[in-house]
Amino acid sequence: MTTGDKNLRDGISALRIGVTLAVLVTGNILGSSLALAQSTSRTDPLLNSGPPVWDTNHDGIFTCEEWKKFMEQLFASADKGRKGFLTRQEFEAIKKADPSLADADFGYFDENQDGKVSRNEFVEKPSVFILRFDRNGDCRVTPDELKAATTPQPTGGPQDRPRDRFH
Repeated sequence: MTTGDKNLRDGISALRIGVTLAVLVTGNILGSSLALAQSTSRTDPLLNSGPPVWDTNHDGIFTCEEWKKFMEQLFASADKGRKGFLTRQEFEAIKKADPSLADADFGYFDENQDGKVSRNEFVEKPSVFILRFDRNGDCRVTPDELKAATTPQPTGGPQDRPRDRFH
């Protein structure tokens, strides 16, 4: 592991610690979001690591704008030499440093298939988290949307069947 990779990993770890502390201090909204994410993490793999760290204003609402800022910071940290693109090696360092991107595919980000990921290709990719949980398409995931998306739905057992007009 190079010094740059270690610095990237350490920086993201520090960011995660800071966000975790903010969650604990901020209060009710975030406290309930964290509890919800932790309680539902068994049912949705996107929540296995708890809520995303990129809720920069710590209000429990995850926005596309916050996602893009987070991706911009990751890109800037990983772009050695400030070339304006990521190599496969730099991309792999990001995957190791941030669990939310651990399964990311280089080819998915490299839209023009030129063997490198530009700043725009990286930052403009939508968040899988937002795509999964944003129920009303406003580019924001609220605690209510998280709850609705992760609450088990009725299984359709006998008690859930509608009665016909004769019963």
